[in-house]
Amino acid sequence: MKATAKAHPIQGLVKYHGMRDEEQRYPYHDSISVCTAPSHTKTTVEFDDSLDSDTFVVEGEELTGRKADRVRTVVSRVRELAGIDTRVRLESENSFPSNVGLGSSSSGFAAAAMACAEAAGLDLSRPDISTIARLGSSSAARAVTGGFSDLHMGLNDEDCRSERLESPLEDDVRIIAGLVPAYKETEEAHREAADSHMFEARLAHIHDQLVEMRDALREGDFDRVFETAEHDSLSLAATTMTGPAGWVYWKPETIKIFNEVRRLREKEDVPVYFSTDTGASVYVNTTAEHEEYVEEVIADCGVETMRWKVGGPAEILHESEALF
Repeated sequence: MKATAKAHPIQGLVKYHGMRDEEQRYPYHDSISVCTAPSHTKTTVEFDDSLDSDTFVVEGEELTGRKADRVRTVVSRVRELAGIDTRVRLESENSFPSNVGLGSSSSGFAAAAMACAEAAGLDLSRPDISTIARLGSSSAARAVTGGFSDLHMGLNDEDCRSERLESPLEDDVRIIAGLVPAYKETEEAHREAADSHMFEARLAHIHDQLVEMRDALREGDFDRVFETAEHDSLSLAATTMTGPAGWVYWKPETIKIFNEVRRLREKEDVPVYFSTDTGASVYVNTTAEHEEYVEEVIADCGVETMRWKVGGPAEILHESEALF
């Protein structure tokens, strides 16, 4: 009863903010994202009755408190579906920096759900597994199905699940990540989202954004897709910054990247757009033709960069790649 899985983190394109049900992690509205590869999380899970207790280790650190509780919700759901109560050992590692706004929780819980389901002998589709991953992080549901994916809102697992959105853009999109390290509190930001006076305005606006994004992805319209994502990032930040805690995630380097992206687009006619989640790091979206030049410009902003393509769905790896 052992399995290893890999999942790619996501970049939110039309992002969810706030949860109508914190325990089940049902969002207030649909959300769309794109997976970023080759960045990934690898997770090995083993159900073993000889263990004294459940053990969860991420990046060499044994989890306790709230972090362990979030992993346990995923494991417990798998146990429930499989009809077992066997204790578990879970170990996970990332190929990219965590807690800097690059979606590590999405790939982490997606890989955990995928490995747990396989180790427990469950025969489930990826949309089914997305409902398990969602219990750890709503974004993880979309990391399970990969590529461009859409998590539907709902009040049950039949409705609130992720599905893949096919798009001719998958092969040409390139993502330059500008890393701006800054500690963030995504959980707290979600928890207080509905207390912002901008929240109702965002809800009224978001459905048009979702319709626009789905249509643009289907048509393969790069500019419409990433212009929509850029505007959604600004909308999300406005809502976050006007909550009770007044979260301001952006740093001077973040703004510098924004300005360079707009200069490239307006002065040099380069197809390039920025996007952020709840963090200071920036996703810079462009095409394969321009990726090297765009990365040079972003690196000149004084930040570390990573270059990514569109990543596929979570997958089970060969036993030789297990972490233990």
